[in-house]
Amino acid sequence: MELAILIGLQASGKTTFYRQRLAATHAHVSKDNFPRARHRQRRQLRLIDEALTAGRDVAVDNTNPDAGTWQPLIELGRGHGARVVAYWFPPDPVGSAARNALRPLETRVPDVGLRATLGRLRRPRLADGFDEVRTVRFDGAGGFRVEGDG
Repeated sequence: MELAILIGLQASGKTTFYRQRLAATHAHVSKDNFPRARHRQRRQLRLIDEALTAGRDVAVDNTNPDAGTWQPLIELGRGHGARVVAYWFPPDPVGSAARNALRPLETRVPDVGLRATLGRLRRPRLADGFDEVRTVRFDGAGGFRVEGDG
């Protein structure tokens, strides 16, 4: 089993990447799917736990900007014997702001939200507990190029 943790700014391509590359194999868990719910983190962890218990691969599609966000996910994945892989979307604040501006108003993130995430965002490392760190970049043809770090 794999627990894929997508890490990057809002509008960096994480959900599109999920749809193109992981949807056929991984259950999708995102706090965006329950924006008004109370205890969003607890609900997210429950959904991940349920999918892993059922033997499914899981992709966590949030900004996941720092180690404080990753650690509970990594621990949960490890508890199920899952391979934990970070998918790192290097920050492109200008590109993210432009893509965000094209979103429907109800899904658009305020600019202050992008800046706040950028301030917290850091590149994941193997030392953080990941089995692998993969860097994801746009390929210029509507898809993605993925590079692995081991």
